[in-house]
Amino acid sequence: MSSLPTRAAPLWGTVALTALTPLAWGSTYAVTTEFLPPDRPLFTALMRALPAGLVLLAVARTLPKGVWIWRAAVLGVLNIGAFFPLLFLAAYRLPGGVAAVLGAAGPLFALGFAAAWLAEPPTRRKVLAGLAGVLGVSLVVLRANAALDAAGIAAGVAGSAAMAAGTVLAKRWGRPAGAGPAAIAAWQLTAGGLLLLPVAFLVEGAPPVLDGQAVLGYAYLGVVGTAVAYWIWFRGISRLPATSVSFLALLSPLSAAIIGWAALGQSLSPLQVLGMAIALGGTFLGQTPARPGAPPRPGQPAVTSPEEVVVSPKKVRV
Repeated sequence: MSSLPTRAAPLWGTVALTALTPLAWGSTYAVTTEFLPPDRPLFTALMRALPAGLVLLAVARTLPKGVWIWRAAVLGVLNIGAFFPLLFLAAYRLPGGVAAVLGAAGPLFALGFAAAWLAEPPTRRKVLAGLAGVLGVSLVVLRANAALDAAGIAAGVAGSAAMAAGTVLAKRWGRPAGAGPAAIAAWQLTAGGLLLLPVAFLVEGAPPVLDGQAVLGYAYLGVVGTAVAYWIWFRGISRLPATSVSFLALLSPLSAAIIGWAALGQSLSPLQVLGMAIALGGTFLGQTPARPGAPPRPGQPAVTSPEEVVVSPKKVRV
């Protein structure tokens, strides 16, 4: 009986540390609007992903081998190379509130992918937590005059699904011996950045001239919002159930709203505060342990137990 608090403490410590990632992602909106050149979403995605990936490669000093060459590429496309452009397309074609609500659907996608790939049937509690997350984020960011755009909605849904699929696949595949979270993050950021490199130049042309503020903004996004954030994120994926990690992404739009209120003079209504409380409740409810899954197939890494082991108003970039 006395071992329960001891076993639960590391779990919640890992949850708290992993939650720092979506909180950092929430600051991206303020940094982007205040420091970075406007209307360069693909260049911004490239500057976030590729330099951070190369820096982490230098830190980890480990390259993918064998099956992990294509696995790293797949995860890099899902989590970075596809997710970033789809997120930006949704942010530019939809009001920020609509884009954020579509992003908040990520935990529901993760529940479906976990059922298919990790043999973790979705519990009623986690489905309720996912619906509470969507409702809470809607109250925080959605406006009555929000306009809808078919391409933007498709991009938002696809981006949310891509991130959820990348999170669950990262859990399913685990990581090879000798490769820590820094290496896993490095491989994916580099792969995604290399995919974004030609796309950014073909779509947006030559890079813009950067002033001192832009350099500082990109440095913050690259170091804090990407390299450190994804390092912590993939550490959390290795130690927590994939669905639990996906629910933490709900903190990103809440963080962005609070930063907008504190730093940019934006208002927060009582209804938005209520939405934050509901979304936080969904986030905590989503941390409940998953049901035991089926035994892993030969060659498939075992899914470890919890004890062992991402938008905001307009143009939030996660």
